[in-house]
Amino acid sequence: MKTNITILASLCLLIPGLILAQSPVSGFMKKAGEGALVLSYSNESYDEVYLVPEEIDGVPVFNDVSISSISLYGEIGISDNFNLVLNLPYIKSEGNASDAVLTNNGFENERKGVQDLKIYAKYRFLQSNLGNNTLDLIAAAGFETPLGDYRADEGLQSIIAIGNEATSFNMLGIATFKNNSGVFATGQAGYSFKGNNAPHALISELKIGYAASKFYVDAFVANQLSDKSGVDILGEGFTGFFPATRVNYTRVGVNGYAPLYGGIGLTAGANAYVAGRNLGKSTGFYGGLVYSF
Repeated sequence: MKTNITILASLCLLIPGLILAQSPVSGFMKKAGEGALVLSYSNESYDEVYLVPEEIDGVPVFNDVSISSISLYGEIGISDNFNLVLNLPYIKSEGNASDAVLTNNGFENERKGVQDLKIYAKYRFLQSNLGNNTLDLIAAAGFETPLGDYRADEGLQSIIAIGNEATSFNMLGIATFKNNSGVFATGQAGYSFKGNNAPHALISELKIGYAASKFYVDAFVANQLSDKSGVDILGEGFTGFFPATRVNYTRVGVNGYAPLYGGIGLTAGANAYVAGRNLGKSTGFYGGLVYSF
């Protein structure tokens, strides 16, 4: 099984509320000197919101929201057991508020710009052969910090903010079980320490799929559970500062890859929330051009 294409599974898909719906790192390693660059486009939309105690139809103020992004993703193998990962997205978030609402409140229906730079390192500290199977254990750590000059402190206008304006430090433990046939399962769990009064969070992800030299596909479920110090939108203690909200979610989706010519290929996927707290009930898709070397 050729694992260098499986890096595509770690594409960073941006979501309403601007948290990570998929892990920024995959459960596969690039060999020394190998790498991949991915230029992708994603789009998500929602007209329902997971609030507390129940979800509601219609987005407050903006009715419905669409978020699109262009993202540059890269990974390189410094050694067979040590990889570096980088991701940088440009995001446009659009609401659908009426002209009267915009005029009366001084709001706008659009926010756009460069969001957060994400840099991660991952280290494989164990690889064990189990007959026709291989087990990899990987530790990963990274930080995410605002690179653009966007704002997240504009009251209800920030429902369509492109980020939470917070620097975070994330730690992850990853286990990947691979069969020589190409079937694999990879699970990871970790913790995200956030700044700007955003609550810290437990994060996890499980993927099951098939990876070979000509084809890759996976299905995933990703979760976040925020610290109880966060507040609920429009609930007790909410002051209009959205980064401080308690954001939980469960999201499911699929990813795929197919080669075109040489080291160039295409990747695509779709995803949706099935449960959440203080975020939009979005569905979305992405597509991207991949160059592997």
